[in-house]
Amino acid sequence: MRQHHGDGPAGTFPAMPAEPAPASLPVAAARRRRLRVDQARQLADLLRHQILAGGFPGGVLPLEHAIAADYRVSRNTVRQALEMLRDEQLVERHPGVGTVVVCEKKYPHGLDRLQGLAETLHEHGRVTNEVRTVGPVRAPSPVAHRLCLPERSDVLCVERLRRLNGLPLSLDLSYLPLDVGGELLGCDLENTDVFRLLESLTGGPLGHAEVCMEAVNADAHSAAVLQVPRGAAVLMLERMTHLPDGRPVDLEFIRFRGDRISMSGVLHRSL
Repeated sequence: MRQHHGDGPAGTFPAMPAEPAPASLPVAAARRRRLRVDQARQLADLLRHQILAGGFPGGVLPLEHAIAADYRVSRNTVRQALEMLRDEQLVERHPGVGTVVVCEKKYPHGLDRLQGLAETLHEHGRVTNEVRTVGPVRAPSPVAHRLCLPERSDVLCVERLRRLNGLPLSLDLSYLPLDVGGELLGCDLENTDVFRLLESLTGGPLGHAEVCMEAVNADAHSAAVLQVPRGAAVLMLERMTHLPDGRPVDLEFIRFRGDRISMSGVLHRSL
């Protein structure tokens, strides 16, 4: 009596493993591609840090095979990572030359101390201010609330374009109570940080500030002033500065060009 392979009693031939269903092949390939993309993104993050920190002498990255060996990845992964960095306008790739850094230097902005922009970046050049708007305005309700002022109070509104070595760096919008900020109208806002002016006017150091930072898209006005494409990502720093007695005195909305500045700080863990 003939026995059928795979469905007979013990001792008969075992059934062959089933071939993968056709749909599983694209799934496996997709997983491999996703893994390579993940590796490329991780590699791009590491290379980006070195690029922005000036870690490549002469501004030229190692050859693909050298990067692949250093990071133990495939050359395809290296190519994808370099394409990501090229899309970010950090590098360009030239036949016969290699991959070269083309981005402008990013300036470090510390978040450990309460300082004005000129104080923070004094080692990197001269900060100048183009005062675009200055004068009393009726405080919007959220501004009056944040500054602990009665509704419909007047505040001093100051908008400045901040440049470092002549290049647009940030667009700062500040609201200050008139009893303090009003005295700024006769001060040198073009060459002096508001923090220094406030400390001179109040006769002592400022107290503390709360900060909140997020990425936002540049609106038409911000884009034109900062010389970036409309809709480009910019860093928005919202800062409320207080006097030593806790009174809120300076509410700022600062839009930084993300391609020209990096934020950093030291955090201490406490439980």
